[in-house]
Amino acid sequence: MPDSSPGSTASTARPSRRTVLAATAGVTSVLAAGGTVHAATGAHRPDDRKLRALVSRMTLEEKVGQLFVMRVYGHSATDPDQADIDANLSEIGVRTAAELVAKYRVGGIIYFAWAHNTRDPHQIADLSNGIQKASLGLPRGLPVLISTDQEHGIVARVGEPATLLPGAMSVGAGGSRSDARNLGRVAGRELRALGIRQNYSPVADVNVNPANPVIGVRSLGADPDAVAGMVAAEVRGYESSGVAATAKHFPGHGDTTTDSHEDLPTIHHTREQWEELDAPPFRAAIAAGIDSIMTAHIVVPALDGAEDPATLSHPILTGILREELGYDGVVVTDSLGMEGVRTKYGDDRVPVLALKAGVDQLLNPPSLDVAWNAVLQAVRDGELTEARLDESILRVLRLKARLGLFDDPYVSHAGVDRVVGTRSHLAAADRIAEHGTTLLINEGGLLPLSRRRTPKVLVVGADPASPSGTTGPPTGTLADALTELGFTATALSTGTAPSAATVAKAVAAAADADAVVVGTYNVTASSSQKTLVEQLLATGKPVVAVAIRNPYDVAHLPGVRAYLASYSWTDVELRAAARVIAGKVRPRGTLPVPVQRADDPTAVLYPVGHGLTY
Repeated sequence: MPDSSPGSTASTARPSRRTVLAATAGVTSVLAAGGTVHAATGAHRPDDRKLRALVSRMTLEEKVGQLFVMRVYGHSATDPDQADIDANLSEIGVRTAAELVAKYRVGGIIYFAWAHNTRDPHQIADLSNGIQKASLGLPRGLPVLISTDQEHGIVARVGEPATLLPGAMSVGAGGSRSDARNLGRVAGRELRALGIRQNYSPVADVNVNPANPVIGVRSLGADPDAVAGMVAAEVRGYESSGVAATAKHFPGHGDTTTDSHEDLPTIHHTREQWEELDAPPFRAAIAAGIDSIMTAHIVVPALDGAEDPATLSHPILTGILREELGYDGVVVTDSLGMEGVRTKYGDDRVPVLALKAGVDQLLNPPSLDVAWNAVLQAVRDGELTEARLDESILRVLRLKARLGLFDDPYVSHAGVDRVVGTRSHLAAADRIAEHGTTLLINEGGLLPLSRRRTPKVLVVGADPASPSGTTGPPTGTLADALTELGFTATALSTGTAPSAATVAKAVAAAADADAVVVGTYNVTASSSQKTLVEQLLATGKPVVAVAIRNPYDVAHLPGVRAYLASYSWTDVELRAAARVIAGKVRPRGTLPVPVQRADDPTAVLYPVGHGLTY
């Protein structure tokens, strides 16, 4: 399969089965007989005897490689841009994805937008094909399990024209397990068409801490049972599309005030609290047949007295996840480049300790050379046995087989065009977003706005960078959507920390408007966003506020008469908010997390389940 540019016609034709069989050399012949059919994908699932035969043929170096999932820069497996070649040489010691696979025999590759892996759907498909071709062309070559973080909402790696769906807290606000399942189905179908077979989603963390800096709206909510039901539904949606879902971050990252990207958080839940608050979504994911579970770089003393990060904890990963919860699927680490897992041990010890704890896939170490050689040396020194590696490799191969990678690892441009960003998928995203949009306040029936009484609308507020390849900025997206709905809307970006001059400019602009829509973003007691909203309210013009990330903003702005929560500033959620503002659709969402009072955090201002309509 040629690793062609997106404009080439050479890669648009799907390779024949004969081509695939030839590319896989001896692999599929080992697996050809005696397999059963996986219900979700139609792919052959060989029995362990045949997979063990594959493992027995690997060299030790190949076995070590199968355990790693690595980043690589570039839009092409063989011909990336020079800047990406330079980045690869600097960080990994190879020029291209093809060289990465050949040198380290990695079992997986993770895509990132910042690594230039995800420019457009045809390019992504070509990159995936190029990686598979490079790996399958090697002696004893195996298909590569390509993964990404496509949570949707504020974390996504594949942008438009792929379908971008609402984020988790919006889905939680919608409260529909059918929507959650449909999200997994749509997202999975599109990822599979791009050659991405493992998605690091859904987030199974129960966000019980409003100050959580890393999870927040990435969580489905604060109610463990509600989150559990939604996680299980989303997992089944991914299963139906033939993509591996990944529940994260075990044993639960929902009650931290520290970002594990930057430091090592500690969660002080008792064992009983963990069972009640954190465990239910993971139990539900396992019961739903989850293919992989991602670890958290957090310390939970009640679960491991040694206070090792969960990623490196044998009591947590083997004792609880494997033995108590009965999970025998793939366990993948969160990124090993995050500071949370690097604070206690060196980069040469982390991958070895993770494997000893019970991990199967080692994700994105800061230095692959250091990590790869550390695992290799640990086996040679007897700290790790080759049998321990075989155990994890077998789990990874089982997953690859279930996903159809041994049967047909390639994708095509025609397949992309049939599936990615289709009208029905985009319509599904819109419906799910509408179901989650939550009306928190509507004093005096201010909403919906009337095109007749308030035809001129000024949209101001925060314009954080697009989180997922949407067009943005938020003020522009809201203004454009309102204009399409019959208003005359103009946008004025005021930012997350508007200066006095910016506030004055917004107030002056409001004089020419009939109504003002203001997007708020993580408002605090000292935020100048408060000043902006208060001075807009003082103009006497109708002011509608939209919390474009955390719904907790409403507690800091008691004077607002109409407040919506969209839970993210992606286009799909902002356009849904505009339709609610205009009365095109009625708000249906209810809060999946409680909002505490700003002056007394022990008191609840709006409870879980609060939501108005009209």
